[in-house]
Amino acid sequence: MSRWDASKIPELDGKVALVTGANSGLGLETSVLLAGAGARVILACRNRSRAEAAAARVGPGAEIVEVDLASLKSVAESARAVASRVDRLDILVLNAGLMAVDRARTKDGFEMQFGVNHLGHFALTAGLAPLVTAAPAARVVSVSSMGHRPGRLDFGDLMFELRRYDRWRPYFASKLANLLFAAELERRLRRAGLAAQSLAAHPGATATDLGHEGTGITNALLRPGGRLAQPVRIGALPIVRAATDPGARGGEFYGPQYRLAGYPVLETPSRRARNVADAARLWQESERLTGLRLLP
Repeated sequence: MSRWDASKIPELDGKVALVTGANSGLGLETSVLLAGAGARVILACRNRSRAEAAAARVGPGAEIVEVDLASLKSVAESARAVASRVDRLDILVLNAGLMAVDRARTKDGFEMQFGVNHLGHFALTAGLAPLVTAAPAARVVSVSSMGHRPGRLDFGDLMFELRRYDRWRPYFASKLANLLFAAELERRLRRAGLAAQSLAAHPGATATDLGHEGTGITNALLRPGGRLAQPVRIGALPIVRAATDPGARGGEFYGPQYRLAGYPVLETPSRRARNVADAARLWQESERLTGLRLLP
């Protein structure tokens, strides 16, 4: 079987894509690849100056929308800004995230990693849903991680208020939430008879700056560790495949061939990530926490 690489990306002329966390790493590389295939790409970033530098690399057609996923107000404002520019979104890549950061809260009081990695993207998808469903066959791609495998959700303590905070467990939980969200979104899209599809992907061990922000021992170990990981141009391919491969289908999960590295292949999520009851409950909790309704 031939490997799926950048040469397999189909022509995307006329397609509109939005990528969160597009100022660096996987988000930037994903944006470069989508734009290189002809897509109009909107870089959704928190830091304006870094986004402008990224846009210069993506190309002259790259656009920027500012969004802080740690603020539901900012997420709502960014969704309105996007809606004022485009009438549809063919590709929505939910990539931005934090890993193993020091304990903190979002502006709305959520545990930072769960709040940004999951709830911020849930709210953004809710805000952009009219644009996604207006496209002929849109794809929403949730970027998870190998870290979803040890992840566990405690619905009685999603914000780690009752348990000891150790920086990694909230990250693992948020990455599990990404997959549960992707699966439930796909079920609801099918139930509603909509053409859009929800898929997920993970990059394996890829050399990015993710995990460098915290002050723990493991954060320090991660900083030089990028040299041992695969390059971003390979790590981004599972995301791009999920977003563009004509043969990909809703509900699928793509990752590196050898789990840690390699070209993208279809992968099976953990058993917990395939728990339909947990996915439905997470959806309900996400609607309650954000005050937003996303599909019936």
